[in-house]
This record gives sequence, C-alpha cells and structure tokens, in this order.
Amino acid sequence: MTQLSRVIGILFGVLALLFGLGFLLPAHAHVERSLVIDAPPEQIFSQVSDFNAWAAWSPWASMDPDAQLTVEGTGVGQRMIWSSANPQVGEGSQVVTALDSPSHVQTHLEFDEQGLADAAFDLTPTADGQTQVTWSLDAEMREGVPFVMKPVSTYMGFLMDGMVGGDYETGLQNLKAVVEN
Repeated sequence: MTQLSRVIGILFGVLALLFGLGFLLPAHAHVERSLVIDAPPEQIFSQVSDFNAWAAWSPWASMDPDAQLTVEGTGVGQRMIWSSANPQVGEGSQVVTALDSPSHVQTHLEFDEQGLADAAFDLTPTADGQTQVTWSLDAEMREGVPFVMKPVSTYMGFLMDGMVGGDYETGLQNLKAVVEN
C-alpha cells in the first residue's frame, strides 16, 4: 500500500466516523433569549401573537425589505410564508399553534429543506408592572432533513445558539422599542 493510499484510507475512515457520529449525537437544539419590557403583557402579546405586526420589529424584516411575505388567517392557525434571496432570511413558513393570552404564543416553523422548529414567546409580568419576554426556539435537527444531511444538521445544532441568538436579541430590542414608544 502506498503512502497516498494510506492517507486516503485514513481520511475516508475519519469522514465515515464523523458521518456515523452525526447520527448518535444529541439532535435537540435550544436557543433562548429574554428581555424586560416596560409594558404590560397584553400590550406585548398583541405584537408577538399576530404576524401582521412582526414587520415592525422582526430582525429578519430589516435584513431583506424586498422579501416576499404573505400572512394568512388569524389566531391559532395563522400562517406566515416568506421567500427571500438573502440566505439569512431564506424561505419557509411559520404557523401559530397555540395562544394563551396574554402570556404565551407557540409557533411551528418549516425552513424548506433545512428542517423544522418550534418557537415560543413567554410573557411574565414583574412586580413593578413590567414584563419579562422570553423568546425560545427548539429544534430536532434531524427532523424534516434529507437522510444524507442528517449528520450535518446534527452538527449544525451545536451552532444554533450562535446563529440565531443574536437575531433573537435584536428582535427583542426592536420589540422593546416598538412597544415602549
């Protein structure tokens, strides 16, 4: 066996090991950010429970003002569908799956072939009349992903906080500015 053959064999073995490990590592990813807003939960709930209001504060709306956006329905079942040439915005849909006014909004997201996730807003009143807003995202990184991409998605799960957390922080700051003004 030549030196080159050994190197290729070792590289192939390492890649096969990494591929297989991608099926064994935890596939769950969680991202969460919180911010206190000087407003009652009812005022904030109206902004986060209706996709028609999201353009005013969503961090992705400002990334691509030319994105195509459609909102259908109201309340539980309301759907937002988007399409953008900007890879940070991409294509997908989000549907409201649960509303518990004025404290909780649950949504389900589908990002084309990039996977599925569930997001939530939890609004907790504080003793001084403010509201702690917690925005979270939970994803099973291999769910809804083509088989060959499942290990890659698993590894991407370890990067989710860094990829989404900053956008959540920006969105919460934008929401705070909209609600408090």
